[in-house]
Amino acid sequence: MPKAEVTTDAGIEIKNFYTAADLPGDFNGDQKPGEFPFLRGIYADMYRSRLWTMRQYSGFASARETNARFRYLLSQGQTGLSVAFDLPTQMGYDSDHQFAEGEVGKVGVAISSLEDMEILFDGIRLQDITTSMTINATAPILLALYIAIAKKQGAGLREIGGTVQNDILKEYIARATYIYPPSGSMRLVTDVFEYCTKHVPKWNFISISGYHIREAGSDAVQEVAFTLANAIEYVRAAVQRGLNVDEFGQRLSFFFNSHNNFFEEIAKFRAARRLWASIMKEKFGATNPRAMMLRFHAQTAGSTLTAQQPDNNVVRVALQALAAVLGGTQSLHTNSRDEALALPSEESVRVALRTQQIIAHESGVTAAADPLAGSYLVERLTNEIEARSRQYLEQIEAMGGALRAIEMGFFQQEIGRRAWEYQQAIERGDKIIVGVNAYQVQEESNMKLLRVDPAVREEQKVRLQDLRKRRDNARVSELRQQLEKAAAGKENLMPYIIACVENLVTLGEISDSLRKVFGVYKPEQ
Repeated sequence: MPKAEVTTDAGIEIKNFYTAADLPGDFNGDQKPGEFPFLRGIYADMYRSRLWTMRQYSGFASARETNARFRYLLSQGQTGLSVAFDLPTQMGYDSDHQFAEGEVGKVGVAISSLEDMEILFDGIRLQDITTSMTINATAPILLALYIAIAKKQGAGLREIGGTVQNDILKEYIARATYIYPPSGSMRLVTDVFEYCTKHVPKWNFISISGYHIREAGSDAVQEVAFTLANAIEYVRAAVQRGLNVDEFGQRLSFFFNSHNNFFEEIAKFRAARRLWASIMKEKFGATNPRAMMLRFHAQTAGSTLTAQQPDNNVVRVALQALAAVLGGTQSLHTNSRDEALALPSEESVRVALRTQQIIAHESGVTAAADPLAGSYLVERLTNEIEARSRQYLEQIEAMGGALRAIEMGFFQQEIGRRAWEYQQAIERGDKIIVGVNAYQVQEESNMKLLRVDPAVREEQKVRLQDLRKRRDNARVSELRQQLEKAAAGKENLMPYIIACVENLVTLGEISDSLRKVFGVYKPEQ
């Protein structure tokens, strides 16, 4: 007996079959990729002329160990770097701070100083590679460290390329690795926008992230709507700073999740692209086509990985990666099969990278741009996701924008409701998760897991003690005072932060100086 009703994960009803009658009256089957509103992709030739960047997210333990993983991945055909930082680094604490106890190097690499950053990129020419750094509250500091290393390598700042996530609003919504109240945080975000626009023109100075919103439990519609609501807030702040939307708009980038519901995910990427193009044109008056393009990185869904039967994750990741490619991603990270258990092993990372390479070179899906265009189902889902996302955006704008919606707890409540509904469907058995609530087996895992040695923190403490003895501490004190004075005013803080890191002021010390001026955010209970 067929099911009476079938819906996507976002609750969109799926009919038994679709016909041309399901397409809207204004459907344009002749629309081309590379043309506004970029529904079919941002480039005319898409993957015929250039494959997506294969950018595996890596970082654990010390800078030296992560450098070795970077070199291994590059030797295996990875085409871009993506850095994961540990929680102390994300939260603005040096590795020897009391709050860093038990967390150093656990979920990413520990970076406290310029010397750590030098080790991280030892033997890697920054002008020859693009680097993505998933960092938010301390994004200006990590960018400053990267710039300082580029200078030491002799690379011109106008030549280096990459992305710093720098998306603080979603931290208040989904991740909570914030430090300062929203006003101070937005000041820092916009300072990075302004500095990069003037001095590092190839750098993507923000990656507006729906990924973490989805990982927190949102559905596909919420992921698009809430991500674009945050993006609107950032663009509005940049325009108020006096920046030209046609210039800085070209360096905005996005970061989306690629989840399990195959056709819904493909439609989601297409809908987000068309919706953002219209927002930039109609709301902000952009005239440069490149400022209207939604360029995005995708990562397969970490929340779908299971500790049970972990080899099943290889299949999940392959399908999610294929959806991202069919949806037109510009770069991609594929998760490893063992990530529900530990940081990924070298073997598992290789399988994850090979998944991308097989899609790229063996599947044939890269031959034509947007190959599912015209599919009655995909086009209908695309329109439905866009329409529902617009409804959310109108609701958020009526509240006063994303910042006000965050203060009201709107995003958090909506995500929490959807996450609860999804979990209830699993527990009722309405949604099957293979190996979890169906098709279980008794198993004993003999998988070799990566463990981070607790000695990493002790090594970091010794190195930091030595650094503080060797550096010019009078100069450090002077630079921190200058930074605090500038933070109390209206100057762009990036030149001050760069001067600090070049003189071995640590990440924790810079963060403490900014805490002194901006304060620390404490959400209302």
